[in-house]
Amino acid sequence: MRWIAYPIKCLLFGILAMQIYFAVQIAVWAFVDPSTTAFQRAERWRLCTWHWSCPIESRWVPYESIASSLKRAVLVSEDDIFFQHPGVRVSDMQKAWEKNQKQAKNKKAPVLRGGSTITQQLGKNLFLSSEQHYVRKAQELVITGLLELILSKERLLEIYLNSVEWGEGIFGVGAAAKHYFATTPQQLDREQAASLASALPAPKCFDKVQYCRRGRIDYGARQEFILGNMDRIALPKDVKQTKQTK
Repeated sequence: MRWIAYPIKCLLFGILAMQIYFAVQIAVWAFVDPSTTAFQRAERWRLCTWHWSCPIESRWVPYESIASSLKRAVLVSEDDIFFQHPGVRVSDMQKAWEKNQKQAKNKKAPVLRGGSTITQQLGKNLFLSSEQHYVRKAQELVITGLLELILSKERLLEIYLNSVEWGEGIFGVGAAAKHYFATTPQQLDREQAASLASALPAPKCFDKVQYCRRGRIDYGARQEFILGNMDRIALPKDVKQTKQTK
């Protein structure tokens, strides 16, 4: 039975080595800004390999130089209790699981959509492919735990805002603010912030109509919803200031 045990040991060692690599890389990002992500590299390959020009826009912006209105707008859009949960929202994941099971019964491929927090989205974008299967989802959860364990919430949100896709070849809030509004992330007003946040579920569709496969999303309605709920989001700085005034 040794011939069976050896490859199993090698597989387990490889999995462990991969998790150690993820942990070390995340620890480095506590002090060094990520230069790129797995998703950005895939998009760069798709857009740039067979073209003379490479329409990739990306510019890092420090957390303090991003308007609070944009931070709140993104949290309303993607993860309104980001600063309270440990990286996952179990109830949302359960709903997504039930939806995927229904799709499987209808002989549709599991989509594994919904239920992803900002930390989960960040883990997927940083390290993983866009393939949708349970093995990738399990690895995403491990990476999510490492991100939450090693990095602060502010740092997680900073990396997310600087790496998330905001249109075809547009990555990060620095490029998005310049592309859509010819301004900087620090100067975005509430309406502009809500508009950018409304794009996040389908940024390519927001940027170019040809990517709207299942009917155009009502971005205007999403923007109004975000505007109406931004004020209920308290950032850590707001909480500290409130405690100091009491």
